[in-house]
Amino acid sequence: MPAARVEYVAPWWVAWLHSVPHLGLRLQPVDSTFNPRDESYRESLLLLGLVAAICLGLNLIFLAAYVVCVCCCRQDEAVQTKRRNPCCVTWTAVVAGLICCAAVGVGFYGNSETNDGVYQLIYSLDNANHTFSGIDALVSGTTQKMEVDLEQHLARLSEIFAARGDYIQTLKFVQQMAGNIMVQLSGLPVWREVTTELTELADQTGYVEYYRWLSYLLLFILDLVICLIACLGLARRSRCLLASMLCCGVLGLFLSWTSLAADSAAAVGTSDFCSAPDTFILNVTEGQIRTEVTRYYLYCSQSGSSPFQQALTVFQRSLTTMQIQVAGLLQFAVPLFPTAEKDLLGIQLLLNSSESSLHQLTAMLDCRGLHKDYLDALAGICYDGIEGLLYLGLFSLLAALAFSTMICAGPRAWKHLTTRDRDYDDIDSDDPFNPQARRIAAHNPPRGQLRSFCSYSSGLGSQTSLQPPAQTISNAPVSEYMNQAMLFGGNPRYENVPLIGRGSPPPTKPKASGDWAPAHGIGRLSGCGGASAMQGYRPELSRDSQPKAQADRRPVTQASLSLFALLSTPEMPPGAWPS
Repeated sequence: MPAARVEYVAPWWVAWLHSVPHLGLRLQPVDSTFNPRDESYRESLLLLGLVAAICLGLNLIFLAAYVVCVCCCRQDEAVQTKRRNPCCVTWTAVVAGLICCAAVGVGFYGNSETNDGVYQLIYSLDNANHTFSGIDALVSGTTQKMEVDLEQHLARLSEIFAARGDYIQTLKFVQQMAGNIMVQLSGLPVWREVTTELTELADQTGYVEYYRWLSYLLLFILDLVICLIACLGLARRSRCLLASMLCCGVLGLFLSWTSLAADSAAAVGTSDFCSAPDTFILNVTEGQIRTEVTRYYLYCSQSGSSPFQQALTVFQRSLTTMQIQVAGLLQFAVPLFPTAEKDLLGIQLLLNSSESSLHQLTAMLDCRGLHKDYLDALAGICYDGIEGLLYLGLFSLLAALAFSTMICAGPRAWKHLTTRDRDYDDIDSDDPFNPQARRIAAHNPPRGQLRSFCSYSSGLGSQTSLQPPAQTISNAPVSEYMNQAMLFGGNPRYENVPLIGRGSPPPTKPKASGDWAPAHGIGRLSGCGGASAMQGYRPELSRDSQPKAQADRRPVTQASLSLFALLSTPEMPPGAWPS
């Protein structure tokens, strides 16, 4: 938008916001004209904030009802297990996070736009203050020159020209012209009170804007931190982070609706001002500045005349007349009165500086400079400022939606984590495929040397007894035994896997003690770790008992095959093994 324009045109959102119904606390219609000094008008803006507070209450009631329904509604465990869908919770959290990030982006843009508009207003107020202060300084400086400095020079010249009446008349005429100049200067408006009020307004606006901008910046950071906590809580499945996310989500929801209330009231109030700014300024400056002067600066019509034109014209003519009279005295009186030359040159220098001040005063009193500052201020507050407030209101709505979604997804995520832990508790702790058992086995130190499942003894060429030891329970995975087999010889084979903790019966016992005997007088073989140790032992059999011994070894082979099939199954009691 160009900085300098012929006239001010309000944007469409100003008309839209200005059309919002203005109601008092008792719901009676209120005039929408911007008048912050009117109590009923302030109540109408306060009611907009109360509407946002009511929306906050309804939102909290809905969320509380939803959370109670999710937490208290208990279904059948089987149906609940079938319908369990953690992806829904995950995608809900992802959508909420995306909405929150989009809201923060919109909020950053709106905050920047509002800040730019407000500081453009402050810059325009400072420029107007500089102009008004310059006008007052020029008027006061010229008046002091005419009243003090010129009077001193004229008093000394009166003493010097006391013998010449015509020169005395010339000095009185110069003094009369100086009086006309002071009369015209006194008719100009004094901007001291206006400058004080504008300075105070600029300082207060800058102070409020700084903390408003900083507050929104902290709110954006808080929203991003809440999103981060939600993501970490779902990724790490941490109940503590989920609880923190729920608490921070309620806080963020409250802050979002509060910021929406402030933005709504500020946007509507500013739109009421921007819909008719001239009327408000005329009403405010009515007792301080003449109405024609205010209109001259507000509208700055090229066809209209300046209210200062007559005063400046009289000032210019009187100053020119004084310069002519002083030049005549320098030409005719100095040869007769040489001592008068110094005072006459002083008066001439004073008139020249007054003429320079007249040109500066004419430029400052012109409406174009102040009208440009006025249009820049309106552009900053009515275009960028209100546009930024609208984006901030959109941020508040999106943030409230994101936090509401997070709060709705929080109880379901908590319930999913609780169900997951209960399912883990239902799994047998001795199951080697249980994830918790694996984690426990990884942290526990390895156990000591386990005893063999059998003790083989023989004496006087016959076996007296085969007593299996007490059953030993082991949670070690199968891969551990496979690794041990690799260390003690060759490729791992399933028949080499020891039968520890499985309650395996001993090899089949022959029915006749004389059918076979251990060779070389071996009396005891103990500590066998499994079938690999049994393969290393080959007793000498008689010719008559060879077929019978081969028939006796068949059940052992069938037992080995059965054990191979049962390696990946949970532990079974000894009576369940095949004989």
